Amino acid sequence: MPLKKIQMKSVNNRIALIFFLLLFSSTIASSQEIIKDSVIAPVKKTQTSQRQKIDGIVATVGDYIILDSDIDKSYLEISSQGGSIKDITRCQMLGKLLEDKLYAHQAIQDSIKVTDSEVKGMLEDRVSYMVGQIGSIEKVVNYYNKSSEEEFRSYFFDILKEQKLTSEMQKKIIGEVEITPEEVRNFFKTIPKDELPLFGAEMEVAQIVVTPKVSDEEKQKVIDKLNQFKKEIQEGSSFATKAVLYSKDPGSSSNGGYYKMNRKTPFVKEFKDVAFSLQEGEISAPFETDFGFHIIYVEKIRGQEIELRHILLTSSVTEDALNEAKEKITLIRNKIVNKEITFANAARTESDQKETRANGGVLINPKTQDTRFELTKMDPSLYGQVSNLKDDAISQPILDTDENGKKSFKLITVANRINEHTADYATDYIKIKELALKEKQIKAIGKWFDEKIKETYIKILGEYRECDFTNNWVKK
Repeated sequence: MPLKKIQMKSVNNRIALIFFLLLFSSTIASSQEIIKDSVIAPVKKTQTSQRQKIDGIVATVGDYIILDSDIDKSYLEISSQGGSIKDITRCQMLGKLLEDKLYAHQAIQDSIKVTDSEVKGMLEDRVSYMVGQIGSIEKVVNYYNKSSEEEFRSYFFDILKEQKLTSEMQKKIIGEVEITPEEVRNFFKTIPKDELPLFGAEMEVAQIVVTPKVSDEEKQKVIDKLNQFKKEIQEGSSFATKAVLYSKDPGSSSNGGYYKMNRKTPFVKEFKDVAFSLQEGEISAPFETDFGFHIIYVEKIRGQEIELRHILLTSSVTEDALNEAKEKITLIRNKIVNKEITFANAARTESDQKETRANGGVLINPKTQDTRFELTKMDPSLYGQVSNLKDDAISQPILDTDENGKKSFKLITVANRINEHTADYATDYIKIKELALKEKQIKAIGKWFDEKIKETYIKILGEYRECDFTNNWVKK
C-alpha cells in the first residue's frame, strides 16, 4: 500500500539511490511512450563542458558499448514519456545506462533466454501504440531521426531486446530474495517511532456477482467460429493476424495473442492444462474458461517454458438472460436488507464469482494482495461505486462490463473502514512485510552490483571518469 511519508535510517543513501535506479529502469522497460506533437523536436544535448563534443564510445561493459549519443537518446526517451530531465545530469544518465548494460551482459552470461519472436511481439505492440499517438509510422521514424522504417525497427528491436534482458535479470536477482516473519519484526523495530510511515484512509469492499446465463446455442456459435479459425490456420492463415483481428483478450490481442509461460505463471487452471498438453506446432480444440472460449497454438517448447498464441471469444448474452440475472440479484438484495441472510453468507451461497465467494465476497487488492484499498489509490470506477455508501449499506444492482466485454450484475458493500493512521505492526503486517522485503531486495541489488562490477570488464573513458557514480564503475 502506498505511503504518504516514510523515512528509515536503516536505508542508507547509496541503497536508496540504487532502488531509485531499479525503479527507473523497470519503468523504462515496461512503459509505453506517450508522444505529443509538442515534443517532436529532439532534446538538446546537455553539455558537461562548453566545447563541442564528438560522438564516440564513452564506456564499455562486457560486450556492450555506450556512445555519448546514447545519453542524449535517454534524455529523449524520458521526455517522450512526459518526464522531466531538468535535474538529471549526464553522469547520472550514464550511471543508469551502465547499470542496464551490466544487467543485460550478465543475463547473457546466466543464459537467460529472450527470443526474437517475443521481442518482435513487443516491437509490434510498441509501434502500434506510437503510431496511435503520433498518427503515422512516418512521423514515428522522423521522431527518432531514422532514414527508413526498416532502420527504425532494427534500432528499436535492439533496444527492446536489451530492455527485456535487463528486466529478466532484475527479476532473477530479487526473485531469489525471501523474508521471514522474524526479519519483518526486526525491520519494524528499527524504525524510530517518530519516523513510522503514515498510511492513508482505507476500506475493505465486498461484492456479490450474478452472471447472466449463456444459452447452449450461443456457446455453440462461438465454438463453431473457433473451429473455423483453426481450420483456416491449418490451411495457411496466420494465427497472429486472427488474434489481432478477433481475440477479446486485451492483454494479448494487439500482440498477436502471444504469451510466454511456465507452470507457475498465474493463468487459470483450465488454460494451463490445455497449454501444457499440446505439442509444438499443435492447435487445441476450443475450450472454455471463466473468461470465454479459447484456442491455443504452441509455437515453441523450451524445457519447462512454452511460447504460445491464443484467441479468446466470448458468447453473446440475450436480453432475457440479463433480465433474469437482474431479478435474481434484486431478490438477494431484498433478503439481505430484510435480515434474512447476511451479506457474507449470501456471497458464499449465491455469488457467481469464485475468487471472492469463499471470503464472503471481500475483494483482494490486485496491487497489494491485501483486502484493503487506499481511497486515494482506488480504481476510479470502484471508488465511484462505494464512495457514497454508508457503513452496512448495500448498493442497488450495478450492471458491470469487464475488459473482455462480459456483463454481470453486482451488489457492493463497505465491509470495513480504516482511518488514516500511523503504521501498526499487528494491523498493517502485510504492508510492513512488503517494505521489509523491498529493503532486503535493495540490499541484494547493491551486493549484486558490487560483485559483478569486480568480475566484469568495464571501462569508462574521458571526462566521465570524473563522475561521482553511485556504483564503483571506475574501480578506484
